[in-house]
Amino acid sequence: MESEKQIKEMVKQKYSLIALQDKETNASSCCGSGGCSTKVYNIMSEGYGHLKGYNKDADLGLGCGLPTRFAKINPGDTVIDLGSGAGNDCFVARAETGEKGRVIGIDFTPAMVEKAVTNTRKLGYENVEFRLGDIENMPVESDVADVIVSNCVLNLVPNKRAVFSEIYRVLKPGGHFSISDIVLTGELPDKIKSAAEMYAGCVASAINKDEYLKFIYQTGFKNIVIQKDKAIVVPDDILKNYLTDGEIEEYKSRETIIRSITVYAEKPRMD
Repeated sequence: MESEKQIKEMVKQKYSLIALQDKETNASSCCGSGGCSTKVYNIMSEGYGHLKGYNKDADLGLGCGLPTRFAKINPGDTVIDLGSGAGNDCFVARAETGEKGRVIGIDFTPAMVEKAVTNTRKLGYENVEFRLGDIENMPVESDVADVIVSNCVLNLVPNKRAVFSEIYRVLKPGGHFSISDIVLTGELPDKIKSAAEMYAGCVASAINKDEYLKFIYQTGFKNIVIQKDKAIVVPDDILKNYLTDGEIEEYKSRETIIRSITVYAEKPRMD
């Protein structure tokens, strides 16, 4: 099994390449990971086109939900997007928080940050910024964010407990997060679990749903709500890259193991 450092380096290298691809190229792969399907679809992402603030240049088709839609962002809020990519969710959040608000995107891939900064300059936004950094150790002061969002990123991070601790630190008392992510409800076949393409795409370090929610609860968050929960059905032409016909039949006979959830939780107010 790869170490945390190896997994993070593999993800960084893969997403550095993805930053140079267009959405159509990413859509013909699993979660933008590249070349794992002969058909043009992305099994995780949802359409952003109907949301205010959407910017086509910032949409790489890498998400697994619409967290900013559920994030309850108010005008003037400070919003932080974890794993901000080319800036897609940041620009949607900016439409909600307005000119008096502030949006900070954090990503550990330099090519993604560069692309996001370029998109921001094109849009002329002065209250949106992007920072290079690891979300396990955010380059942000404590108690600054009203809202934190993230879209299909924590499943790529080996140390989720550290990320939730950082989210708690950075949120203001009474602040909240809305995060879309990939979780599991059973054991994946070893061939899928260990495949490098899947590590750098859909289920990199995805964990059991109950364990994921337990981390949130143990960190101290309250009012935890699953805002959306949907099954992710992996098409046969992707499964054939990893499993035999018999293994595919066995895999599909089980309850869907890979799921996309959007989770909301609040940092308690200080008494």
